[in-house]
Amino acid sequence: MESDSIDDLDRALVYALQLDGRAPFSRIAEVLGVSDQTVARRYTRLRTTRTIRVLGLTDPAALGELVWLVRVQCMPDTAEAVAEALARREDTSWVSLMSEGTEVVALTRAATEADSDTLLLRKLPQTPRVVGVSAHCVLHEFYGGPQGLITKSGALTDEQAERLRLPEPDRSRGPRGPLAADDRTMLKVLAQDGRAPLAQLAAATGWSQSTVRRRLADLRADGTLYFDVDYDHRAFRTGIVTALWLSVPPSELEATGRALADHPEVAFASATTGPNNLLAIVVCADAPAFYRYLTTRIAALPAIRHMESSPMIRRVKGPGPLPVAPRGAARRPA
Repeated sequence: MESDSIDDLDRALVYALQLDGRAPFSRIAEVLGVSDQTVARRYTRLRTTRTIRVLGLTDPAALGELVWLVRVQCMPDTAEAVAEALARREDTSWVSLMSEGTEVVALTRAATEADSDTLLLRKLPQTPRVVGVSAHCVLHEFYGGPQGLITKSGALTDEQAERLRLPEPDRSRGPRGPLAADDRTMLKVLAQDGRAPLAQLAAATGWSQSTVRRRLADLRADGTLYFDVDYDHRAFRTGIVTALWLSVPPSELEATGRALADHPEVAFASATTGPNNLLAIVVCADAPAFYRYLTTRIAALPAIRHMESSPMIRRVKGPGPLPVAPRGAARRPA
């Protein structure tokens, strides 16, 4: 599928799935003003060509897990192999080759400090031809997770989005801690296909379909489970992805982070430890658009003391546990 074949209805469908990844096609069709069959046909086409994937993912904060931003400096002939090795790990996401092919950036999550030590302090520095590793804890997320960039596209009207948007999860009880084995089994299926049928989830867990439905509702209601749409930015005419490492005074961290989150170009923004205490992932159509972004929106943020930009060469892994498959490739069975 070429980018020219992605039209406004496709974008509206992706936006709808970002708001509710398991919304029935009939509900989406009603909001979009088309038939159920049209929505089902569009979704099947986008999914089978790997243009989009709906993924059911867990929120690290809800589980009391730590998230680390890892930057690995490699020799040029090693970076791709390191990136692919990191992508094969179930505890990593958003693995990318950056800046001239000598740096790999990834997010990794750990239930305990010991888990973090295993990857960050023992294995990575001992990898041949890795010349440097830095790790920074993600302290606060201003934008990301269930808030996909597509929700800034205007593909749905405010009224349409409100009809599809789910209630905010109730996080008043704090982190729930480790999940039960059956929950993990169900979530592993959803991490590969967020729209897996109830029958498939019941077969995987040994539960009845009514139990699966109830457990899904519980996990979504307390924020443990959310749904994300992993899609090829090139298919949506957003071709340049750049990481901005920013430094601001602590007194300005919250305000600057919130301002970044409102930028239509920002797909992810978080506060981190380290010499640069803000990270923003910026998606622009081309180099001139990125230049305009730097000289307008970023230039308008007075608290920024220092900025480092790092363009993404290739995304090896997205938000889920599986590495990115080439567009047009046949889907792997769940």
